[in-house]
Amino acid sequence: MLAPIMSMKSFASDNNSGASPEIIAAIGSANDGHALGYGEDEWTRRAEASFKREFGPASETFFVLNGTGANVLALSLVAGPGLSVLCSDTAHISIDETGAPEAALGCKVLPVKSREGKVLPEGLEAALGCVGFIHQSQPACLSLSQPTELGTVYEPRETAELARLAHAAGLSVHMDGARLANAAVALDLPFRELAAGVDLLSFGGMKNGVAFGEAVVVLRPELAARAPCLRKTRLQLASKMRFISAQYEAYLGMRIWERNARASNAAAKRLERACSTIGGIELAYPVSCNALFARMPIEAANAVRERHFFYDWEGGLQRWMTSFDTSDADIDEFASELREAMLERGR
Repeated sequence: MLAPIMSMKSFASDNNSGASPEIIAAIGSANDGHALGYGEDEWTRRAEASFKREFGPASETFFVLNGTGANVLALSLVAGPGLSVLCSDTAHISIDETGAPEAALGCKVLPVKSREGKVLPEGLEAALGCVGFIHQSQPACLSLSQPTELGTVYEPRETAELARLAHAAGLSVHMDGARLANAAVALDLPFRELAAGVDLLSFGGMKNGVAFGEAVVVLRPELAARAPCLRKTRLQLASKMRFISAQYEAYLGMRIWERNARASNAAAKRLERACSTIGGIELAYPVSCNALFARMPIEAANAVRERHFFYDWEGGLQRWMTSFDTSDADIDEFASELREAMLERGR
């Protein structure tokens, strides 16, 4: 379904927002003369150092072009033909990446039973029952989304337990952190603590004020050896990498990530409070970050969608995403239109 062109803000995706002014300025500052390509530049060195400050001195960071590329590169370091990647049954790598991990790696992506988007330990243990069975692909990696595709977050104890089970079975642990900043703000934890027990991390910024480019952070040093060449193999080596790196130097160094994630999370909470006063609208999952999943009559949803576009979601839900630039006025206007649509339906 194609969204109509609208002048007002939508609630369809935080991908629809623009970039933070500081990010645009960082790109402009990097556009000064010539610099060595493919990451052999001063901006990339400084950005890599920023990631080491966040994730530890043993971590290695590799900038890529997009989020799917980050996931494919990270999983390429631990999985391949005859192997499988376990993930939540709502995971982006399973549902929304058009089979990219399977096509690129030749592995299987196998969904595991989840609750509110989070992998359950008992579901993981059941999936690990095939280890050693010659007729099934062998699990090589557990991939966890933080936050999940339903906007919920893993508490550190939950991540630790899943990582313990995975590591005990010989699996690596990958974290899809497309919205990691939102989870960090929601849990009031530094990135390093969110990634405890994780071997590989896809670090996202484009949903939170970065214009383009994401990163793979390798937290188990021995896994990083193949990453430089595989990044090229997976079509993710940017020739003018300084324009990606400069953004992340600013994003981390100026803590743009925290300010933006705090704003988008707060906007979602404001909308949650407004929805609690509108009869006939039910939120299906806890609102931890910047995503709300609502159940409401489809005719009312379609009436609001004419002015503020958003997507229908699995299970008869509507998904509303807030962004770093969603204002209080935006939320109040959207809530007012939801209320009016529900009143019209009841007349």
